[in-house]
This record gives sequence, C-alpha cells and structure tokens, in this order.
Amino acid sequence: MTAIIPHDRQAIGAAAEESALQHLAAHGLKVLAKNFRVKGGEIDLVCRDAATTVFVEVRRRASADFGGAAASITKTKQRRLILAARHWLVRHGETPCRFDCVLFDGDQLTWLKDAFRAD
Repeated sequence: MTAIIPHDRQAIGAAAEESALQHLAAHGLKVLAKNFRVKGGEIDLVCRDAATTVFVEVRRRASADFGGAAASITKTKQRRLILAARHWLVRHGETPCRFDCVLFDGDQLTWLKDAFRAD
C-alpha cells in the first residue's frame, strides 16, 4: 500500500501535528487539547507532563533554506503563544508550565523542551 502524502498546506500542517502528537504521547505526555484558539493566538497542542502544562508549537519546513522550522518561531509568534497560554491557564487553572516546540525539517523531527520562556 502506498502512503498518501498531503500536498496542500493545511493537510501538511495537520499531518505534522498528528505526528508530533503521537511522538509526545509515546514519550508519556497526555494530550489535553489540539488547536486551542483565542483572539490573538493559537496553541497547536496542550499537553500534561506530570504536574506541568506543556504548550506545544509544531512547525514544519520542507528545507532549511530560510533557517528551518526553528527560525520560524519568531518573537512575535512567541508572544502569541504566551497570550493563548495565559488564557488556557485562566480557564483551566494555574499550573507550572513550559513551552515546547516540535520541529520538522523535511522528515527530521526535533523536540525542543522548554524552548522559550514567558518572562
């Protein structure tokens, strides 16, 4: 059977998020929500790692020509993630939290734990 490879951006993004979700779950994280949206921000995955709420940004780039997936998480993107995370914590209770990134450069998956801080 041949694998179906998505070609539109939305399908590619959804496939990357699903791969990230499976990877994180295999490493013991419990997925609480997908695509949590508020005005001004969105979080791809919200997970629980023991007593810590983990806000996960999933980024995919076909190549590293423009700095790769990590370079696409700009300060502006970080501020939007922090905004959405604050909304999550207000709605669901304050807990220790961290921001992780799951990056796909081509087929290479990299999981950056505690990739940035809300300071």
